[in-house]
Amino acid sequence: MKFSLNRELLLKPLLLVSGAVERKSTLPILGNILFDVKGHLLTLTATDLELEMVAHAEIDNQGEDGKITIPARKLLDICKSLPENSMISFNAENDSVKLTSGRSRYSLSTLSADDFPNIEEWKGDVEFKLLKSELLRLIESTHFSMANQDVRYYLNGMSIESEGNEIRSVATDGHRLAICKISNESLTLPARQVIVPRKGILEIIRLLAPVDEAVQVYLGSNHIRIIDSEFSFTSKLVDGRFPDYRRVLPRNGDKIFVTDKEKLRQVLSRASILSNEKFKGVRLNFLNSLLKITANNPEQEQAEEELEIDFPYDELEIGFNVSYVLDVLNAIKDEKVKFTLADANSSVVIEGADSGEALYVVMPMRL
Repeated sequence: MKFSLNRELLLKPLLLVSGAVERKSTLPILGNILFDVKGHLLTLTATDLELEMVAHAEIDNQGEDGKITIPARKLLDICKSLPENSMISFNAENDSVKLTSGRSRYSLSTLSADDFPNIEEWKGDVEFKLLKSELLRLIESTHFSMANQDVRYYLNGMSIESEGNEIRSVATDGHRLAICKISNESLTLPARQVIVPRKGILEIIRLLAPVDEAVQVYLGSNHIRIIDSEFSFTSKLVDGRFPDYRRVLPRNGDKIFVTDKEKLRQVLSRASILSNEKFKGVRLNFLNSLLKITANNPEQEQAEEELEIDFPYDELEIGFNVSYVLDVLNAIKDEKVKFTLADANSSVVIEGADSGEALYVVMPMRL
């Protein structure tokens, strides 16, 4: 097995698949990338048994077709450090592969391609096309609300739902909830819900660029697959039932307050500097024409900020984890933000004042 290609042609697919390489695996083969040469096409595959990434490169094939697995981290570091546009030649013999580029020579040990795990072939029972920018927006609008290492394992991921002409993403950690939906009149989808694990969601964000190019999405009973012209991404799904979030959406909000998102973000960011590092609590006092924001910490330090607002209701005092509110403000794209409040013990609904594409629920804190 002998082939050569330009460094740039190899580096891009290598970087694409490297996100699926297992860092601390007890199985040495999972630290390797599978190289499959067929004619003038090289297919690179990496997996950690949960995710699988496939990418392709065109090569100058000077030998027989075949498969080998090469240590991912070492190969990536070598490729990154070689000069731009240098040619790299691979020559596989026995249990090693020799790399040559100009006067550089490397020999890496390989493992048998027969031992490389393959995610079984499956058919997606729901499939649709979305623009990369839409899929990225769907995921970036909600991913920060996923739980991290929660014992309720089904919260350590994101629910992706299809129904009619709508696709929704939902994430919650039990203290906050984020929902984003995208409608497309050309879609007619069955009602389906899958939970994509946290690692898979973060990998999708890494892979997608905010461009108007379509990707194909397949939902199966145990997997989700995204196919692009440059890569194929497959992730196992979380086996569990996502909570019925519709039941926790507050219905009793009767006080609506709209303000400039950036001004509110700035005053909350400043107040958070002196909040308790562990609980990040801030107190919001809604008066008729003024919002007072106060934060303090165990060192008896205090921050106080004021923002002019229009609040034609009874005065209201409510506490929040300021990090949760800032995450929402950073995710909302509109210039103005709308809060729907009820009382000091009820969750608040936050959304962009114009779009209505994403909706966020944040539980109050007792301070």
